[in-house]
Amino acid sequence: MPIPVYSHPTLTVLIDDSDSFLRSLSFQLDSMLANKTFHDTSAALHWLRQSGQDDDVPLHVNFDMQNLPADQCNVALDLERIYRIAEQRQRFATPSVLVVDYSMPQMSGLEFCEAVAHLPCKKILFTGAADEKVAVSAFNRGLIDRYIKKSDDHALDMLEIEIATMQRTYFDERSETLRELVLLHNYHFLGDPALASVVASLMASMGFVEHYIFPNPTGILFLDKHGKASLMMIETEQGMYAQYEVARDCDAPQSLLDALLERRVLPFFSDPSGDGMYSRRVGDNWHRYCATPKICQGRETYYWALFELPPHYFTRRPYGYGQFLRDREATQDIAAYA
Repeated sequence: MPIPVYSHPTLTVLIDDSDSFLRSLSFQLDSMLANKTFHDTSAALHWLRQSGQDDDVPLHVNFDMQNLPADQCNVALDLERIYRIAEQRQRFATPSVLVVDYSMPQMSGLEFCEAVAHLPCKKILFTGAADEKVAVSAFNRGLIDRYIKKSDDHALDMLEIEIATMQRTYFDERSETLRELVLLHNYHFLGDPALASVVASLMASMGFVEHYIFPNPTGILFLDKHGKASLMMIETEQGMYAQYEVARDCDAPQSLLDALLERRVLPFFSDPSGDGMYSRRVGDNWHRYCATPKICQGRETYYWALFELPPHYFTRRPYGYGQFLRDREATQDIAAYA
């Protein structure tokens, strides 16, 4: 799967007419999977229709009828707004996956899925053994994305796997248009399986839970559950030479120029007023801004390294997923006590 333009943890919505089953299921699911439960389908529908669906994408279309042919338009991308999604506290409350029981008294699970068919949420039908033919038909019609039988021995494990898969699919589909546009520029790596494998490995090994493409310098911004930001700077051969040219034109020390030409360093000059490239104010202190690049050989040769992202890149500190989970647990405890 290509790398989505961005992704972050979201809510899984569990809908079943049995409140006790919901409590049990919610308790047994991985604690890192935030969920919201409903045993009343009317309440679930109302909440889903009221919840925001993250439609504020940084894509602007300008129809300039005076300077362009009638069938053309200007498309502008504000790429900085993508990583600034990390400043939005409510991003984790976005419902991305619905897990719906089939047999419910108010309406069946399929009727519920039909009622929310216009929403981008992915839909998993939780069925009994006798409902399998109905579920297969619904899947073939595109009404649901997956179905799992409650009676299966490993139903819970299967559910967690499918929820994770559907969350990835949700962001892949949500960012498809943006990805196709940025692939035309400096983000070829988003469609390269070799780089996608490196990103997946980094997220698993480093504990990153969200990512966003980053504009200057080009790369991917990762956040862990504490909200700590790390930038994976990614350069191609062309980008590495551009780093050299800028440094040379700014009279950089010969030691830096040699290191850049020999691909021994990847620099991230994180000056608040700069673009990540060398400037004269850096001077002989260039070493502190550099890392040894790792190489990913895909459709192109990519040079990459991880850097800690200075706080001045944000207007406010990102709200971490771990804090979101703690806040939800505290709220639920208060509600239960009341």
